[in-house]
Parts: sequence; C-alpha cells; structure tokens
Amino acid sequence: MLNYLWAGMIIVGIIFGAFNGKMPEITNAALDSAREAVSLCITMIGVMSFWVGMMEIATRAGIIQMASKKMGPVIHFLFPRIPKGHKANEYITTNFIANFLGLGWAATPAGLQGMAALADLEKERRRQGIQTVKPGTASNEMCTFLIMNISSLQLISVNVIAYRSQYGSVNPAAIVGAGIVATAASTAAATIYCKVMDRKRS
Repeated sequence: MLNYLWAGMIIVGIIFGAFNGKMPEITNAALDSAREAVSLCITMIGVMSFWVGMMEIATRAGIIQMASKKMGPVIHFLFPRIPKGHKANEYITTNFIANFLGLGWAATPAGLQGMAALADLEKERRRQGIQTVKPGTASNEMCTFLIMNISSLQLISVNVIAYRSQYGSVNPAAIVGAGIVATAASTAAATIYCKVMDRKRS
C-alpha cells in the first residue's frame, strides 16, 4: 500500500512540476536528495555498528542475561503464559533493552528471534495437547510482543539524535525529554490494551 502511495505522490509531483515549468528544480532536488541519502546512510551505519557491537558485547558478557533476570517480573506480567527459563524470555528482554535505548535496528534481530521462539512455544503446547491457537494464527504472546515492540518506551532515541545531528541541529539531544514522555504514554496505552484484549481473548 505504501509503495503505491509514495509512487503516486512522486508521479503527481513530477506532473505538477512539468506543467508549471519546475522540471530543473525537480531534477536538482532529486540529485541533492540522493547525495544527502548517501551521507545519511554512512552516518547511520556508523551509529548502528557501534550500538549493535555494544549489544553483542553486553550479550557475551552476560549483561543481557542478568538484565533478563532483573526484568523477570515485568516480562512475566506482560507474558504470564511463557514458562520461566524459556529462550523467548531472553530474546524479548534483548529486544526491550535495545528499544529502550532507541536502537530500533539492533532490536530487530532479537525481535525476529523472539517471534520464532514464541512460534516454537506454540508448537510445544500443541504436542503436549494443550489448547492453543490455530496453526498460522498469532498467539496472545505474539500479539503482545508486537504491540509492545511498536510502542517501545525509549530512554535515549539514538536514531533520532543521529538524524538531528546530521541535519545540523544545534541541540540534537533536545528531543530526549519529549521522547520519554511520548513513548511512556504509548507504552502505558499499549500495556493496558494488551491486558484487556488478552483477558477478553482468553
């Protein structure tokens, strides 16, 4: 859907520019945007590499595992039907920590692994004869994980700070306060919604 939306906007813009004699400006804007895109990618690759590396170091040093134990009550509150010690807990914790630090890119691998672990958990339940969702249907835990991942409370929005720095912001980190308030509100709303829907679905 988004592909059609963006393609339509581009086509309309080009047609409008052609009828109003603005084709040179459109060409210059396209070239400038392409140059800025490459520059931004280089900046973000550096930021992403640094923080993904830090997450990997934290994982190997056992910090993520320790954080997983500390966050146990929170994870159990959100996902009460995931057994303690199940591998999904560690992936979910890693995803939450990465999102908490504003590292959406670093959170993605853990998110995918977490979803795969939750899918394996559903298979285990079916083998044990425990009533569960139909094959091919997202479980309550999967839905909750997806919604919490989207709302994601963020302490430091590293990606947004990097974007603001790239485009010459005088104070790139000024967004931190507003980001904390906005994501705290979205996370609270997501938590309430998930608990209500989980109870209704159960």
